[in-house]
Amino acid sequence: MKIALLTDGIFPYVIGGMQKHSFLLAKYLAKNEVSVDLYHFNDSALDITKLELFSDQEKKFIKSIVLSFPKKGNLPGHYIRESYEYSIRVFNEFMKNAEVDFIYAKGFSGWKLMDEKRKGLSCAPVGVNLHGLEMFQVAPTFKSKIEQLLLLKNPALFNLTHANYVFSYGGKITDLMLKLGVDSKKIIEIPAGIEENWVVDEPSKSSTPLKFVFVGRYERRKGIEELNSALTSLINKHNFEFHFIGTIPVKKQVVSPKIIYHGSIVETEKMKLLLSSFDVLVCPSHSEGMPNVILEGMASGLAIIATEVGAIPVMVSETNGILLKAPDFENIISAIERMIALPEEEIVQLKKHSIQKVKEKFLWTEIVKQTILKLEQSSVKSKSSLN
Repeated sequence: MKIALLTDGIFPYVIGGMQKHSFLLAKYLAKNEVSVDLYHFNDSALDITKLELFSDQEKKFIKSIVLSFPKKGNLPGHYIRESYEYSIRVFNEFMKNAEVDFIYAKGFSGWKLMDEKRKGLSCAPVGVNLHGLEMFQVAPTFKSKIEQLLLLKNPALFNLTHANYVFSYGGKITDLMLKLGVDSKKIIEIPAGIEENWVVDEPSKSSTPLKFVFVGRYERRKGIEELNSALTSLINKHNFEFHFIGTIPVKKQVVSPKIIYHGSIVETEKMKLLLSSFDVLVCPSHSEGMPNVILEGMASGLAIIATEVGAIPVMVSETNGILLKAPDFENIISAIERMIALPEEEIVQLKKHSIQKVKEKFLWTEIVKQTILKLEQSSVKSKSSLN
């Protein structure tokens, strides 16, 4: 089988959850000897021609097609203009290599292709993955709500409507697709995953004081404003540690010996070691898809506090953590206080359940099998409909 993977970057050449998923998707398809035409670009100082995180055997099944990503300045709407221009560049290259069985389009990378398909272009079936459909979830600010309404929703609906298939991580993402009018027969539901080498055998013992961690860059929808307010209120009431991993502006940092900032960590082994030393991962986002960081936290043996958005309920339940109905100040305080009050043996049980869930449902070795099966079935179905 041969697929075209259209994506706005793969890790580590471009940093982000979508890019990490694109990297792992390409890697595990190649591991299973599925040929991948990989359309991507470089946003780093690394040499993208080396593809150093792929093995020599995997590289045999990957045709790397590197493009440049357009820059349209910083005026409102620049991201959507850049995305459409990038999709044109992808389309032009794709037409030189169009003999594939399935086209897997990430984000808006397949936008131009689907526009041409709408006009009558004959090509393999296109499946689009818009990840969390954040543009249709709750916006944390009035500005982001306006951006969603005026800039993102219509392009997203166009891509969802004109794709042959739409990928969902499950949970509330599938529910949202159905509310938007996506035909249930078009939805391919496959969760995100994590590599086996992330999974610890046993969680660490519960720390004294309990250690919490947030992982991610500063972004308003991640709920850091609400989290900071909650931490400021809790500092003088309880004994705990709270760690931040990621680039957080100094003006957004809470000053206290109990709050530790580690900055950005890109080395995987360093991240694994550090994560496994904590007890609870906190992810109070206003909107999400299926965050890699939660899977990494679970695989590292952490209990989870996270908002009940996107596909998070697929990963988190009362067996391994606490789901927030909304990421507001009061809910975050309540969840942290509940964790602090739990006996050590109950914390350890939550941590164990996180590891077990990953082993049962979220390993890439199994998820890629589901993916290949769905792609093959979709390809055959499309070919038979043409005959």
